Amino acid sequence: MSADLLYGIGLVLVIEGLVYALAPSLVEQLLEALRMMPHDMRRVIGLGALAFGLVFVWVAKVLG
Repeated sequence: MSADLLYGIGLVLVIEGLVYALAPSLVEQLLEALRMMPHDMRRVIGLGALAFGLVFVWVAKVLG
């Protein structure tokens, strides 16, 4: 269980690092767009990302 958690956190950090390394200006534009969004829309986007993440984890668990 803890190994899976470390694996997941490691993958998130790898992807985040790639985004910052390959497209730092795109990250700045995204952050600016997020600042201009209403709080409710940010919540909806966050809940959508959470739902997709849970589906991905569930599919990975079923397949593997």
